[in-house]
Amino acid sequence: MAHPYPPRWSAFPYAGRHHYSLTFVTDARRPVFRDGAAIDLTRQQILRAALEKRFALTAYCFMPDHLHMILSGEDNHSDCKTFIKAAKQYSGYYFAQAYRAKLWERYGHDRVIRDEQELAMTLRYLVANLVREGLVKHPRDYPFLGSSKYTVDELLEWCEYSDASLL
Repeated sequence: MAHPYPPRWSAFPYAGRHHYSLTFVTDARRPVFRDGAAIDLTRQQILRAALEKRFALTAYCFMPDHLHMILSGEDNHSDCKTFIKAAKQYSGYYFAQAYRAKLWERYGHDRVIRDEQELAMTLRYLVANLVREGLVKHPRDYPFLGSSKYTVDELLEWCEYSDASLL
């Protein structure tokens, strides 16, 4: 039987100063990220992995049943594969200790972001998704949107977000 998830891009090293769009889905799509304490616990461990693996969490957005991230390598040793492993392992462990439940589905989705224009478009999708899904009227109002480097207003300015972005 074929593997249900596409393999990573075999010709790409996944190490260095690159940008990635990552999505981690909760186990059985349970809406565990409606709880601020669960989000704080998970965010702390994701940030821990980012710091250890030399990444900036350029943007993150906790949706009720999944997490979107834009990750940026900070030096030539930033390895996305090791970040993914550490982030899911750390957050999954501490979540299981606190909630006695599995946090993540086994696989996630990743995409290498090729240039600054694609980075801005990916960021615009991430912030507009909150409004499209009816979670808030404006991304600025969502408490679980953030970055390890930028304010929410800086993210919105960077991707030129406006209500017209939804069209």
